[in-house]
Amino acid sequence: MLKKKLFRGLLLTFFLASSCILFAADSDSSSPKRVSALVADWFKYSHPDVIVSRIFKTYTLDGKGEPSKLKLVSVYRDKPSEKDISARYAEEYGFKIANSVEEALTSGTGKLDVDGVIISTEWADYPVSQTGQTIYPHRRLFEECVKVFESSKKVVPVFIDKHLADNWQDSKWIYDTAKKMHIPLMAGSSVPVSWRQPPVDVDQHAKLKEIVGISYHTLDGYGFHGMEMVQCLAEQRKGGETGIKSVQCLADDAVWQAAGKIYDENLFAAAIQQQGKRIPEGKTIKEIVPHPVLFVIDYYDGLRVNLFTLNNFAGQWTAAWRYVDGKTAATLFKLDENLSTLMHFANQMKGIEDMFLTGKPAWPVERTLLTSGALDAALISKKENGKKIQTPYLKISYKPFWRWSQPGGLP
Repeated sequence: MLKKKLFRGLLLTFFLASSCILFAADSDSSSPKRVSALVADWFKYSHPDVIVSRIFKTYTLDGKGEPSKLKLVSVYRDKPSEKDISARYAEEYGFKIANSVEEALTSGTGKLDVDGVIISTEWADYPVSQTGQTIYPHRRLFEECVKVFESSKKVVPVFIDKHLADNWQDSKWIYDTAKKMHIPLMAGSSVPVSWRQPPVDVDQHAKLKEIVGISYHTLDGYGFHGMEMVQCLAEQRKGGETGIKSVQCLADDAVWQAAGKIYDENLFAAAIQQQGKRIPEGKTIKEIVPHPVLFVIDYYDGLRVNLFTLNNFAGQWTAAWRYVDGKTAATLFKLDENLSTLMHFANQMKGIEDMFLTGKPAWPVERTLLTSGALDAALISKKENGKKIQTPYLKISYKPFWRWSQPGGLP
């Protein structure tokens, strides 16, 4: 029995190593990489529309921009609605609408027949968890991909739009499975690769004391973007990422009472200023935002991140930070608000394309493992009336190989 287990272990190791070598050897091919998209509902301006459409509509979505080096060959729709336009696109651009994930990835051959997979289910009508997160089918769709990889004895890169999953357990399962099987994996928001005004980033040779970020709209969908914003800054500090020690959610008056105690009021003011909106004379931010929410995130090296959701005032993502030596900086994460282009998604798609071509992620998936887990903890804290959630499971260290640079064509 022991010999059999040892043999199977050696065989699995050989398979994983071989699959990576095969992928790397194939990455120099000049032909477009074949991509399958696993979506929920593909309607105008949905995430599949503004991300995946760039494969066949060029990067500017008008047929006139830079062409993609990818080819969309199949789409699986998990929950299409009457608004779904993917069938029309399939007829016009020549890709197949599959009836299952297995069919999408194998073209009905029984063997893996694509070079990359995009999972994008945002905005579809799925149930909501007890903590208020939409339960997107990321783990289920990823599991279906894994079945095909195992049966085909080959893996290809996978990109998961936004968080890995709506809860920590599924997020960690996806991450661990990808690591075990050597699946190149990326996930996350388009906010980290957006433009910045002014164009500043965290000094990699300096220690950070505090980051204040401002978000808006929903705590799950948009709160995730806020989490990715502050984490892409935090990971750049001297020493790299150390992991998150605890997370707490404060709401309403408790947020304003925490001023000067939990968060730096000057940093808060700097992040507010980057919003580009004036507080009306005679008014205060407290009067304008009667129901603020604050995620307090403490890291193992002493860094504190305070992420505010300020509905009724904020309409963009902004951040300010203070180094241990007292120096500060602040910026606006600028998105392209032109609905015909939405070019921040093009910046994101560029990273996805790079991974599909090279087999190497363009930014660390550990960032999104942390943000997925931290958001889950924050919403648990909110449900439990602001209880501080200890997060030893988020003691995740990594050195970022990604470094932000200003994209071209500032909107």
